[in-house]
Amino acid sequence: MTDGRQPREASVKPWLALSGAIDALTERIGRFVYWLILVVVLISAANAVVRKAFNYSSNAYLEIQWYLFSAIFLLGAGYTLMRNEHVRIDIISGRLSARTQNWIDVLGIVFFLFPMAIVIGWLSWPLLLDSYVRGEVSTNAGGLVIWPARLLVPVGFALLILQATSELIKRIAFLRGHIPNPLERHQAKTAEEELAEEIARQRNVDTGASA
Repeated sequence: MTDGRQPREASVKPWLALSGAIDALTERIGRFVYWLILVVVLISAANAVVRKAFNYSSNAYLEIQWYLFSAIFLLGAGYTLMRNEHVRIDIISGRLSARTQNWIDVLGIVFFLFPMAIVIGWLSWPLLLDSYVRGEVSTNAGGLVIWPARLLVPVGFALLILQATSELIKRIAFLRGHIPNPLERHQAKTAEEELAEEIARQRNVDTGASA
């Protein structure tokens, strides 16, 4: 007799490969977002020093911080979803079985996350195009152009949809018995620890290149 599991496993492999590719992209974007956090801190510190030491400030310095905070939030949403760090009502879901938890995620992704992200992403396009065509600039003196900030909305939600697709693949693969439970939380390093390691790694790369 032919083992029926082999055709099923073969059929799911391309989907898991797609999920892995999406996760790899999301991981790279997440590491980029780590650097944005450092950039925001440096800009904020420099703005405070210049304002106190030289009695000089500009709305552009404040607005670039707002833009970067928006970029961190929107571009990091998919990364947070991949790391299973979004807020959950654990007091309820923690009492449920692993299969039930994954079924809840499947239904949540299909009937709530996908529609919400698609609608917001779709509705953000007219605002982006109008802002770009008109060359919209902040009403604050010395403010920045607006369209790059508006661009973050469709891009961020597109990345969230992409990662949600990967999560949906993993949930279904678990329910069919192909992979371990993707909802299991592993002991992970904090964002600060990972940022410090990334800085150290980049420093080692630069040192090796100069040598």
